[in-house]
Amino acid sequence: ALATAATVIASQAVITGAFSLTNQAVQLGLLPRLQIRRTSETLAGQIYIPRIRGLLLVGTILLVVLFRSSNGLASAYGVAVAGTMLVDGVMAFIVVWRVWKWALWAAMALMVPFIVIDFAFFGSNLLKVLHGGWVPLLIGVCLLLVMLTWRRGANILAAKTRRLETPINLLLKSLTKSKPPRVPGTAVFLTAAPESAPTALLHSLKHYKVLHESNVILTIVTENVPRVAPQDRVVMESLGDGFMRVILHFGFMETPNIPKALAIARKLGWTFDIMSTSFFLSRRSVRPDARSGMPAWQDRLFIFLAQNADDASSYFQLPTDRVVEIGTQVTV
Repeated sequence: ALATAATVIASQAVITGAFSLTNQAVQLGLLPRLQIRRTSETLAGQIYIPRIRGLLLVGTILLVVLFRSSNGLASAYGVAVAGTMLVDGVMAFIVVWRVWKWALWAAMALMVPFIVIDFAFFGSNLLKVLHGGWVPLLIGVCLLLVMLTWRRGANILAAKTRRLETPINLLLKSLTKSKPPRVPGTAVFLTAAPESAPTALLHSLKHYKVLHESNVILTIVTENVPRVAPQDRVVMESLGDGFMRVILHFGFMETPNIPKALAIARKLGWTFDIMSTSFFLSRRSVRPDARSGMPAWQDRLFIFLAQNADDASSYFQLPTDRVVEIGTQVTV
């Protein structure tokens, strides 16, 4: 009974940690967007990620089938715990030195003894690698490859998108010469590059040849802090001729909620009606390209991750009946 209770407690800690770390990895751009459900209106860190739960279930079943007993798991557990302690010690040293701005000698005096002890534990556990200790090392390598592949592929896509996009200032100058017809309402175009005209805006002008009365270039920025204060959430800038640039700032532990953030923008003077506002998104269909700079296996892995990423409208919690998606094809 005691062992069962301890297992339940430990499993809940693992599940909570997996959800929290995955959420932060998504916000930092290390993983594709995943569906994140909020299970509490008062606790920001109380979240649920269905896909991670499924992966934990499959992983647990595989470990039970592979090791068959708790004795067989001892080697894997030792390598995992000792490795985690060593990595935490090294990261704590970096935080004390670079973030807290301690002198190098002071940071070393504080953390090096812990790192040496953790390294001794980790080194001794490496003797168990051939007896099951390879499992956490394999899982760590796989996760690292996934993160590096997603980050590299996303950077390649961003670079290609920037080459195809037009600076917003040039677009506004061209619109003053040949003014397209205006329709009532507000159009919000999401983009990762606030200085450029979004792909959805360019395609909308190309195919529909009209503009809304009010047009907003909206960018979501994830800061390297857990949470952003409400007064620092919204930055607005008028571009003239019915255009405005809005930048929303979120912490890496927050799930972006665009409608709530725009309510803050309304308090700052931007008047709009959500029922007459359309959100334009660019949905990219990714194709492999041998000249992209990534090996073929990384191309396939990135495309698989991109195809299984959560829908942007759901991730940013946009009203589904106000979203317009414009598809584009890109190579990576």
